[in-house]
Amino acid sequence: MSSRIIALPKILDDRGNLSFLENGHQIPFEIKRVHWIFDVPGGESRGAVAYKQTEEFIVAMSGSFDVWVDDGKTCEKYHLNRSYEGVYVPRGTWRKIDNFSTNSLAAIATSTLYDEQDAIRDYDEFLAWVKTSLTQDGSSLLIPTGSSLTQLDESIAAQQVSEVQMPAFSVQDCEIINLDRHHSARKGDICVVENARTVPFDIKRLYYLYDVPADAVRGGHAHKHLYQLLIAASGSFTVRLDDGKEQRSVSLKRPYQALLIKPGIWREVDDFSSGSVCMVLASELYDESDYIRNYQAFIEYKQREL
Repeated sequence: MSSRIIALPKILDDRGNLSFLENGHQIPFEIKRVHWIFDVPGGESRGAVAYKQTEEFIVAMSGSFDVWVDDGKTCEKYHLNRSYEGVYVPRGTWRKIDNFSTNSLAAIATSTLYDEQDAIRDYDEFLAWVKTSLTQDGSSLLIPTGSSLTQLDESIAAQQVSEVQMPAFSVQDCEIINLDRHHSARKGDICVVENARTVPFDIKRLYYLYDVPADAVRGGHAHKHLYQLLIAASGSFTVRLDDGKEQRSVSLKRPYQALLIKPGIWREVDDFSSGSVCMVLASELYDESDYIRNYQAFIEYKQREL
């Protein structure tokens, strides 16, 4: 499978737009790691690297930049400047990101947890590796792209989730997590989230809000089983939490801090700054039956938890 642009769903809303990607749906792999690059000075480049077994999906959630993709034979440039489009980078591919615009935000989902042994950081070494990874007839010895995807019966999985009795969480159980941050004054910053290492769940869905008006209010619902990690990847906003007894407000304004929201918590998001991007990492695929969208129904649900 070769590199290509993938158009993500774009859900238009007067309160701001939403795009998303899910395991095995919009992208051909399961998400194991998400990291994002920000505050990159103009003229700098990032990520001159190839991965032997890691697949990537790169999206410009804000601003723009160029992604150069090289398979050892041909090199192609992708200019990313739409929040609802990204480039898929297959394993065994050299890639570099440059031409960052002011306030750009590059988000990258990957198919593996970080392993330095998987990385090739010298281009000549990459070219030599490409030659040795091919058989005499020219076919690749790499594991076929997309083979990491586990085929599940989603209806059975959803039924199993619905049968689990979740504990009764309160707003005080929703915690701020300081994320793994790598700072470079010359190259910009990177923040990293990895399955079971940074968060107590596996990421199955990533979605993000953008083009949000300053007076908009998002959310207005609760989830029965879903865990979420909310990040102000760009700009700032306020998350208002409600467990049916107590309310709590949390201001998110740093891309290296996240709010872990546990099941059974009503939330609203408001006070968006200009150009803000709210990125959410979720523990399950989208399931409308997991939502509680009426506040009175939420109160009744919480009473049944007692």
